Amino acid sequence: MNQFNKDIIAALSSDKDITLNEVLRRQIEVAANQFLQNELTAVLGYEPHTRIDRSKGDVNYRNGAYTRTIDTEYGEINLTIPRDRLNKFQNALFPPYVRRTDGLEEMVIKMYSKGVTTREIADMVERMYGHYYSPTTVSNITKRTEHLVEEFHERKFKYSQYVCVFLDATYIPLHRGTVEREAVNVAIGIRSDGGKEVLDYSIAPTENGAAWSELLQGLRARGIKDIQLFIADGLVGLQSAIEANYPQAKF
Repeated sequence: MNQFNKDIIAALSSDKDITLNEVLRRQIEVAANQFLQNELTAVLGYEPHTRIDRSKGDVNYRNGAYTRTIDTEYGEINLTIPRDRLNKFQNALFPPYVRRTDGLEEMVIKMYSKGVTTREIADMVERMYGHYYSPTTVSNITKRTEHLVEEFHERKFKYSQYVCVFLDATYIPLHRGTVEREAVNVAIGIRSDGGKEVLDYSIAPTENGAAWSELLQGLRARGIKDIQLFIADGLVGLQSAIEANYPQAKF
């Protein structure tokens, strides 16, 4: 499991009660900080922890970080802005004068949703960085982002049993030619030891049984074999999706 997945799972498992709004806020926070690290890596041209000769005066490398906050649609997020030794790195996403995000929420939620294509990821990265960096640098950022997204949705689960899985959905505006409100479906698992984690989430044009069934099929395929109870509130098509994938579960 890469550090992105460790960070997001740890953040989302830290409270007793967690709302869907908070799920999205923390996902955006972790992703935004990962974008900053990816951006500096692409600018420097080598991976973190790579051994380099620092005795050369023109060699640039990571040199600490500073923190700041920024407002999003889902609440305030904390950013750790990396610095470089030569002070050449000026991140493109969060200039010093910016206090609110500009479309970042939509991009993060869409980018890390199940079913997004590599072409869509590339388009979103281009929108974020294309005006600021060369095509080669943008391509390097895209490759790192694609890898993180793939690992998030294909990671194997450590636990095969969950006492309860909470399912919820909300509608957010997404741009697909025109601005449409689409459903974000989220599954949060609760284990017998009380621990929680976001299992997966996906975007669908409308709330429907097929989308829920695909999400639950993915949970089973990645190792979750037993769920005792599902909790949800009037979600369209959910009853049949649960019966098809976890027939032993109560709902």
